[in-house]
Amino acid sequence: MSGSTGTNVEKSKAPGYTGRFSVPRNASNAEEDEIPLMETFGIVPRTFNKKDYLEVQNVELFKQQHEKNKKEHHTDRYFNNKLIIRRGQTFNVRIDFNRPYNPEQDQFWLEYLIGRTPQQSKGTYIPIPITEELEVGKWGAKIILNDYYSVTLSISSAPNCIIGKFRMYIAVLTPHGILRTPRMSNTDTYILFNPWCKDDAVYMDDEKEIEEYVMNDIGVIFHGEVNNIKKRSWEYGQFEEQILDACLFLMDKAQLDLSGRGNPVKISRIGSAVINGKDDDGVLAGNWTNDYSYGVSPSAWTGSIEILLEFYSSKIPVKYGQCWVFAGVFTTFLRCLGIPARLVTNYFSAHDKDANLQSDVYLDEDGKTNTTLTKDSIWNYHCWNEAWMTRPDLPVGFGGWQAVDSTPQENSDGMYRCGPASVQAIKHGHVCFQYDTPFLFAEVNSDIVYSKVMKDGTREVQYIDKTHVGQKLLTKEIGGNGPLDITDLYKFSEGTEEERLALEAALMYGVKKEFRDEEQFLSSCDTTMEFQEDNAVFGSDFKVTLTFKNQSSNRYTASAFLTGHVVFYTGVFKSEFKNKTIQVTMDPLSTKTVDVQIKAGEYMTNIVEQASLHFFVTARINETKKIMAKQNIVVLQVPELRIKTIGEKMVEKEMTVVLEFTNPLKKKLQNVILRIGGPSLMKTKTQIYREVPANTTVTWEETCTPKLAGKRKLIATLDSETLRHVYGELDLEILARDN
Repeated sequence: MSGSTGTNVEKSKAPGYTGRFSVPRNASNAEEDEIPLMETFGIVPRTFNKKDYLEVQNVELFKQQHEKNKKEHHTDRYFNNKLIIRRGQTFNVRIDFNRPYNPEQDQFWLEYLIGRTPQQSKGTYIPIPITEELEVGKWGAKIILNDYYSVTLSISSAPNCIIGKFRMYIAVLTPHGILRTPRMSNTDTYILFNPWCKDDAVYMDDEKEIEEYVMNDIGVIFHGEVNNIKKRSWEYGQFEEQILDACLFLMDKAQLDLSGRGNPVKISRIGSAVINGKDDDGVLAGNWTNDYSYGVSPSAWTGSIEILLEFYSSKIPVKYGQCWVFAGVFTTFLRCLGIPARLVTNYFSAHDKDANLQSDVYLDEDGKTNTTLTKDSIWNYHCWNEAWMTRPDLPVGFGGWQAVDSTPQENSDGMYRCGPASVQAIKHGHVCFQYDTPFLFAEVNSDIVYSKVMKDGTREVQYIDKTHVGQKLLTKEIGGNGPLDITDLYKFSEGTEEERLALEAALMYGVKKEFRDEEQFLSSCDTTMEFQEDNAVFGSDFKVTLTFKNQSSNRYTASAFLTGHVVFYTGVFKSEFKNKTIQVTMDPLSTKTVDVQIKAGEYMTNIVEQASLHFFVTARINETKKIMAKQNIVVLQVPELRIKTIGEKMVEKEMTVVLEFTNPLKKKLQNVILRIGGPSLMKTKTQIYREVPANTTVTWEETCTPKLAGKRKLIATLDSETLRHVYGELDLEILARDN
């Protein structure tokens, strides 16, 4: 090794030195080149007698000590051979010296460093002194075993320290200066958030919630529409090989200052920006066009692993994503770092561009929908995330679940991102609290305003629907695969005093609302109209039923107009396929039903992914001129994939996975792509069929070798230009390997 470069070593004789250390410029924020720290810090050469002075021979983080640390820190599921710990909790390290350690004459300490220019003031250089007793909330090391040539330390970390991959060094004070260990990559230590630690900002007091929102590597995404809720599984895979490094890289990519990487508010906000590639070349490129020729259809992904590893390797946005894909990858990012997170689906989600809490539907003088003027859209559903954390930047009571959305919808502080916004603040209308609370408040609380447009261009409000938007918010239940209804976390029940006060609070804090006196626009309560569909299967005929109820003693006649559109799940129209006028006579205190047949040939030529059909029904009561309006989404049923396994289901034992699909259509499918994968079971694999004839079954066999015992899941998807959002899954119980 080379000698001193002239640096004043007296400045770094003991822990607590606050000088600025220099690391080569080609090092990333999280790493540095494999060079001796001696040269970096200008340390004196080792010319003294090794027998006279203490010298580190080995640092032991592995074997029994390593496994004990990872198990106690709940990091043993990570497929990573480095030490991974959670902040605010003790861990053990064994150091082997060249001779017995004598506390009366020997002095040594540990150092953790991260980034190019570590500084103690920024928390990127952490000297860890040896103390008699550990202090809660502070870094420190205590000798718990002095065994001849070896010393075992119990090390405590601060519960607010930076999250990331640290470099470890052992420093020994000698008469000639400080002797530090050289750079050893095998002592690198990952530090994560700790939801088990009461002093950590992400602390949760329920073990079952932590198991679900941090440790569960498979989730459920709810989609479809509110009266026909569908679900699919998603592999988060936060413990899979290289995923932790990929997630830490995202903070480098987003250029989040190292000093901010201990703050879950900053990390979740920057994460909501970097997961999408709208303006920063982030992880996923969004695409809602139904043309995915240059990438993978959003519905074809089985989970986050393939996406994150592709981005980590290429550094180019992965094609393509839509809201549930963004939310799925964001869940992986948050859980991997230790932040409790869950994926939320909001049915009939408003995209409010001007924060006026309304979406406009325009009708002509006859009551028919004017599709030229009607530009606003309500998403059939929209997925975002919630992350659990304290909010010291907000008043007391607004911590807990925070809504964060990585789907690029609107610009926030110069970037496409959204949140974290306190769910409590959204519910109570406190839209003055950062971040992006007004936008999220509008997503669940907007009104739909139906206005009549006269021939001279004047507009007259006919009806306001206050209950259509934000009808239901769902997330996965704890410990199961069913839905947990969390609507009441976001909004009070319609018509209650609390709901009125929340709206008034939002208005007081600056949210605009065009109509304050709305009672005159609510529909007459003596007539109602309902809409139902009957077993709508993809590629088949079905019928919709309109039910008109007259609750008055008067006889009414009505002119009803039904229009059907093929729509994207974002509510954007692709094409109109049905337009029907219906005349209805309603006797006093009576009910009248009208069936409308929908032919497959009417919608199949223009069908888009998710097979969503949107129906607008408006009816004008001729005698009173009152307008009734209803809009409904019909999601056509698609076939499922069938999965089975052959062979023993045991860790490190090869088994065969069989995937089957039957084409239910009366025509052949072309360029059919099958995908299947599952965390700790098999990496995602793909099979392509140029065509699958009508009513034909294809069978695909693959082998896999499970890596982890316990409950596991295989997830499969099918994608073709004609048929998308076809899923299959299989739950497995993997046995531990025989000893």
